[in-house]
Amino acid sequence: MSSLDELLDDDLIARKLRRLAGWTLHDNTTIMRGYEFSDFDQALAFVNQVAGMARAARHYPDIDIRLNRVVITLTSPEAGGLTQRDFALARECEKTARDL
Repeated sequence: MSSLDELLDDDLIARKLRRLAGWTLHDNTTIMRGYEFSDFDQALAFVNQVAGMARAARHYPDIDIRLNRVVITLTSPEAGGLTQRDFALARECEKTARDL
């Protein structure tokens, strides 16, 4: 197991979450954020880019897409909660959404 896959403690989760605007903690095991885009095509472009990043990282989020809204949910079930890998993908989601 790499350091990216180690379970984070509550204090570190709280510190990392403060640096990710819009992301919220749920059940102490997942982080979630909703994004709203101008239309379905832009939302789908975002989802496709997130899917590519997830595939490359071998770390797969739950993705809910509804017209122009997308909700990303991240957790590391194999670790039993949140890891560095979740926060790394969340940062990539933020960058991708800004660049669209």
